[in-house]
Amino acid sequence: MKRFEDRVVVVTGGGGAIGAAAARRFASEGAKLAIVDRDRARAQAVADELVAAGGAALAIEADVGSELDAEDAICETVGVLGGLDVLFNNAGIPGKVAPVHDLAVEDWDEIVRINLRGIFLVQRFALRAMIAAKTKGSVVNMASSMAGFDVLAGGAGYAATKHAVLGLTRIAALDAAAYGIRVNAVCPGVIETRLGVPAGDEAEYRAGIARFADRIPLRRIGQPEDVAAVVAFLASDEAAHVTGAGWLIDGGQTMQSWANAPDAEAYPRFV
Repeated sequence: MKRFEDRVVVVTGGGGAIGAAAARRFASEGAKLAIVDRDRARAQAVADELVAAGGAALAIEADVGSELDAEDAICETVGVLGGLDVLFNNAGIPGKVAPVHDLAVEDWDEIVRINLRGIFLVQRFALRAMIAAKTKGSVVNMASSMAGFDVLAGGAGYAATKHAVLGLTRIAALDAAAYGIRVNAVCPGVIETRLGVPAGDEAEYRAGIARFADRIPLRRIGQPEDVAAVVAFLASDEAAHVTGAGWLIDGGQTMQSWANAPDAEAYPRFV
């Protein structure tokens, strides 16, 4: 499929596992990519990979929580690649895990700065660019199934921002509809990335992944490519009548609860 032939796509957090997977998916379908990341080397590595495969890609170093950086990233994309059709607003951090009464204010502020202010800022400038060019584009924001539809002990900052992203997405969808622009969110469950995972014993990491899989109805951990596929669908013309949605990508994870199987090691039990 070449659903994004000659279209320009911005991916924030493009140097990470999910961002890179989405960039590869868009590039495979003909898009020109702007890879935005605060780690210049990671963004450049993904851009170089796409160019080596015959695509068009630009690496941009930016802190999405900075208004100036967010604006510059969109302006550079439009100036170099010739426009903007799709934004995958993916950049985020897991933040500090602590009971809500122990979470330091500075840790709270940094999570909100990246995960909510960053989403707002990049979306703001992307929408302005699309509206100015009369482009009937698409925005896909990164939310979370665990934090947007569920609760996480010790994850007050992370969960609060992801709940907020869903609200922001719905309001933006309503505001942008008059211009023919669609705004949706993806809500992944446990995805196999290293985000928030400290370097350490590989066996311990794999054991943790297996434990998670046992509590997911479809019995596997999500992969970055699972998210990329849904993002590409929502950004494509195939989803032309979809806006204001929060799409779960969690293998049924949010359907699982203690009440469903209080005595089970894994849920649901195999038949």
